[in-house]
Amino acid sequence: MDEKLLEILCCPETHQPLTRAGAELVEDLNQRIQAGTLVDRVDEKITEPIDGGLIREDGNILFPIRQDIPVMLVDQGIPLGQ
Repeated sequence: MDEKLLEILCCPETHQPLTRAGAELVEDLNQRIQAGTLVDRVDEKITEPIDGGLIREDGNILFPIRQDIPVMLVDQGIPLGQ
């Protein structure tokens, strides 16, 4: 993902800045997706693995990145406290 794009993106809900998720967190989330235990903000089970993620400044929500495209839909955000 382009660094310039990351500089202008923000959370669509709160407008907080976003930072890249670390590889360890992405790997953990993908393991939970594979196990069928990870849900999004509207409690829908996530079935597709993610390539990366953008974490909201407060650390509560991760927006998934798939094929170098950030999915910036509020409902598809992943709560990190699950």
